[in-house]
Amino acid sequence: MFEIATDKTPAGDQPQAIEALVSGLKNGLDHQTLLGVTGSGKTFTAANVIQQVQKPTLVIAHNKTLAAQLAQEYKDFFPNNEVRYFVSYYDYYQPEAYMATSDTYIEKESQINEEIDRLRHASTQALLTRSDVIIVASVSCIYGLGSPEQYKKVHKKIEKGYQSTRTDMLRLLVSMYFNRTNADLTPGMFRAVGNTVEIMPTNERVIYRLNFSGDSVSSITKIDAVSRQIISDVDVFFLFPAKHFVTPEDERKRAVTDIEVELKKQLQKFKKEGKLLESERLKRRTEHDMALMREVGFCPGIENYSRHFDGRASGEAPYTLLSYFPHKEDGSPDFLTIIDESHVTVPQIRGMYAADRSRKENLVEFGFRLPSAVDNRPLNFQEFEKQVGQVIYTTATPGKYELEKTQKGEGQIVEQVIRPTGLLDPEIDLRPVNERGGYPGQVKNFIQEAESVIKSGARVLTTTLTKKMAEDLSEFLEEKGIKTKYIHSDVDTIERIEILTDFRKGAFDCLVGVNLLREGLDLPEVELVAILDADKAGFLRSETALIQTIGRAARNVKGRVVLYADEMTDALTYAVTETNRRRNLQMEYNTKHRITPQSIQKEIKSIADQMRTQHEEVVEAELTIDVERYKKNPQKVLKEKRKQMEAAVAMLNFETAAVLRDEIAYLEELPVAQ
Repeated sequence: MFEIATDKTPAGDQPQAIEALVSGLKNGLDHQTLLGVTGSGKTFTAANVIQQVQKPTLVIAHNKTLAAQLAQEYKDFFPNNEVRYFVSYYDYYQPEAYMATSDTYIEKESQINEEIDRLRHASTQALLTRSDVIIVASVSCIYGLGSPEQYKKVHKKIEKGYQSTRTDMLRLLVSMYFNRTNADLTPGMFRAVGNTVEIMPTNERVIYRLNFSGDSVSSITKIDAVSRQIISDVDVFFLFPAKHFVTPEDERKRAVTDIEVELKKQLQKFKKEGKLLESERLKRRTEHDMALMREVGFCPGIENYSRHFDGRASGEAPYTLLSYFPHKEDGSPDFLTIIDESHVTVPQIRGMYAADRSRKENLVEFGFRLPSAVDNRPLNFQEFEKQVGQVIYTTATPGKYELEKTQKGEGQIVEQVIRPTGLLDPEIDLRPVNERGGYPGQVKNFIQEAESVIKSGARVLTTTLTKKMAEDLSEFLEEKGIKTKYIHSDVDTIERIEILTDFRKGAFDCLVGVNLLREGLDLPEVELVAILDADKAGFLRSETALIQTIGRAARNVKGRVVLYADEMTDALTYAVTETNRRRNLQMEYNTKHRITPQSIQKEIKSIADQMRTQHEEVVEAELTIDVERYKKNPQKVLKEKRKQMEAAVAMLNFETAAVLRDEIAYLEELPVAQ
């Protein structure tokens, strides 16, 4: 059962919003919009709705940073339930493409983040084994993932007494796409030593050691992956395949036969059209891929043949994360979907399919891929709508789509303007961009304002129009003595999360961004938000963008916004008017109920802490113990550590050796070693 574990109770507009949304769901409304101002506690409202309807829930955010923040918030609300984080696992991704104008073929290049891959596996396994699951995802959730039926079918329940010889277990692990190693284990790997087999599953950072006696498993031990300390003896655990794309051998043979048939058909088409170069290119590449599939069951770019492996018809929707959620007997979705900051997320979901198809059709036309490659794709928007069931959109600025869906009798709009803390929308101060008279211009004026705020111990947020401007301004502010960092889409996922956490902790005072500093980012320490070039018409200075950015100052009782503009655009006029309207409503409510506004108090946590490697965690844990001993007798401790490191290397336990190496390096830096 979903159960919120907090003393916090709904306040302000939250009680009526919760009641209205739950009533709407029970009455079968497919579309509802929670129109909540920034800082009104939309996530807490959504959590209460989840608790009351008791359904698995998918929360979709428009970027990885916001998804990470939401995942941490839901974890805090539901510590005893399964809350998982599902985003793209690429640290770097260059898709395969062909540019006909310059006859340039670009090979696919990617770098997978193993930790995010582990979290993805943890998400799908939670959905297949539990009902109290909340998955916080980016739009990665609409991309192909492999059949949940095959994934579930291949999983095994390994328990004490499980009938299997050691050799049969090794064969089973290989068939489940685990790789064998004689060195350190990483997720999706196993090793065999004597009568034991050690496995590291894809969803946990632990090792399961199976001890064999004759033809059965005599005992199962759960071990810390790095320190090698025994966590516990277990009676049973579930082992899922190491890859999401799972195909039995007979299905693989059928798929290769289907690919061969499609190849012949496409070669005939090219021959008829006189495309000899394209025909030869496609023939050579596809035959090479099929040879690899027959021999090793895999080839580079195998996802382009996913339609054949899944047994799908041409044009049929791919399996995605949504396929892993529960469905009713008639096949309709039986889960709740919450689309956070929907005015941005919905258009993003809409745009994924067309961009992907355009690139794939180019590859097909010039003989780099079979026509079935276009079916390795994200869901189109119509497919997405059918697969998500009942939806709640949360936003302070609803887009055209949400308004249409909720105003046509299919749903309702629920307003949440009054904050539980009594906080008001921030005061807005309009100032010129350019230097005039005694006025120094926007950058110099911003520096003066920032220095004043930072002296009081608060933080400052500012937005620019481009990434280059964000980087240059950050460097300029550093030169002026203001501790500053920038954040934009080129900054890695986990680094973004760490930057925001450090910002809240006070490691630096000013954060500069472009578009990532808008929707949903919860930064209650921010007292000043400055929007540079606020009168430059465009996406980044639209009505929605301005209201959302202004909202970043709405979590602090001293929060205020400076808009630098030389003229009042329509977007600026609307944003200022709407902010003042909401502020007046909030002031009236506070006066009537004798409420004194209070800044939001929020514990500083980061999902990045859960993404830290066990190597880092164990090094820190061991150092806590060893530093005091080292201060008393440095040489003795260093000698012990080096001996332990050499022993670990001799046993091929390189992960433990690396931990000891880093401990030695740290200890040698301490003053007592001089």
